[in-house]
Amino acid sequence: MSKVSNLQKESLVMLKETSRTFFIPISFLEPTLKKTVGSAYLCMRAIDEIEDHPELEDQIKIKLLSSIQKMLATDFDEAYYLELVTPYEQFLPPVTMRLADWISVCPEDIKGKVMESTAIMAGGMSKWVEKDWVIKTKEDLDEYTYYVAGLVGTMLSDIWYWYDGTETDPDHAIAFGRGLQAVNMLRNYDEDFERGVTFVPEGWTREDMFNYAKDNLAKADLYVKPIKNKRILMFCKVPLALAHNTLKALKSGKEKMSRQEVEGIVEQLKQEERLS
Repeated sequence: MSKVSNLQKESLVMLKETSRTFFIPISFLEPTLKKTVGSAYLCMRAIDEIEDHPELEDQIKIKLLSSIQKMLATDFDEAYYLELVTPYEQFLPPVTMRLADWISVCPEDIKGKVMESTAIMAGGMSKWVEKDWVIKTKEDLDEYTYYVAGLVGTMLSDIWYWYDGTETDPDHAIAFGRGLQAVNMLRNYDEDFERGVTFVPEGWTREDMFNYAKDNLAKADLYVKPIKNKRILMFCKVPLALAHNTLKALKSGKEKMSRQEVEGIVEQLKQEERLS
């Protein structure tokens, strides 16, 4: 088996280990898209683990993220990357240490777009670490959620267009990522508050955050409308349905949906797609 084939298999294993939720929709994609979206997600997950790390000092995060941004925006050099991250390997998970592998799995003619989106994300994350994640206004919240999640939406749109010419609205693509992120923020609301972190603008209530999530998810619903490819459509509809239902669960006082509820939603979507 070739090194590339091995890496593709390893990337899917890594995907399952780092995000079971994301692994569900990706399983509906055909092999080329599975490989492409998988590698793109792992690239972004690699840098997210730096920004989100509870033990790394902020100055180290800023140094790593801004260096990675420069490397991704120019010529990514695996040896230099390993030189950069190895001093911190006791902190950094394998998904971060192996960023070069995830880049190499990505098909050559879309790789540039994936690296560009990941570079912008790394730069934005570095900026927000420097700001100590202080979110004062809705504009701050929009900017932060754009960097950590809206860019996932725009990168996916680039991949859909590259694959079969599927065109989607850029603002709706950002809202797709942003809406999913807002639901995550609400899910972690109490936990974040306990550790002294808040992503809520000054003067906002929990209800305002619910409205922010709902507004973005409404645009995310519009994002999927022009998608004709059934596999891509399923990929998008699964996290969207889970986000809508998680919001309902949180609103009714539950912490999250049960595994059975998640499986039920996925099964229902599969049935609907068979019928349509």
